[in-house]
Amino acid sequence: MTELKVGVHHAVAMGARRGYVAGMGEAMLMTAEELLRLNLPDKRTELIRGRLVVRDPGGARHGAVANRIAYRITAHVEAHHLGRVYAAETGFKIEANPDTVRAPDVAFIVKDRVPEVEPRGYPGWAPDLAVEVLAHDDHPAETLEKIAQWLQAGVRLVWVVDSEQLTARVYRADGSEALLDPNETLDCEDVLPGFRCPLVDLW
Repeated sequence: MTELKVGVHHAVAMGARRGYVAGMGEAMLMTAEELLRLNLPDKRTELIRGRLVVRDPGGARHGAVANRIAYRITAHVEAHHLGRVYAAETGFKIEANPDTVRAPDVAFIVKDRVPEVEPRGYPGWAPDLAVEVLAHDDHPAETLEKIAQWLQAGVRLVWVVDSEQLTARVYRADGSEALLDPNETLDCEDVLPGFRCPLVDLW
């Protein structure tokens, strides 16, 4: 697994691989509301400081691993009434003017942060836990930037799961990190008390 290290209070330099839409200059920055109305079938879309990013859907292994994680988190959350779990590609507006909308593979917010009426559009807050399952077209620099943005937006815990290397890396709001090998266990610590998932159960 390519080592991913990120600080809490700095942005990460990017490579030139992400799928920006050609022709979108500074005068054509998109808003979160415009992204919500956009119709691009069979594509994954995000907004990064007003610039539209389009990617192909994840592969079968990516989807299977993301689903296994979401299933286990959801079962634990509902059994203990801990909050709300959001499925893959739920967008969160974590920066404004220009807008950034990021979509993790799984997201969780604690019970006391769940609004009485959830917005139909992108919520203007970050989840407490964001899970990213690496896809076939993910570039390390792009993944690092996304992690940095999650942490800067207030996410308390980020998991990056690598289904090829069978490992996971944990990023915490205090700046600490941990690399889990294939025989170790994901633990949500104080973000999701009592949740534990051996990595071997995800493959």
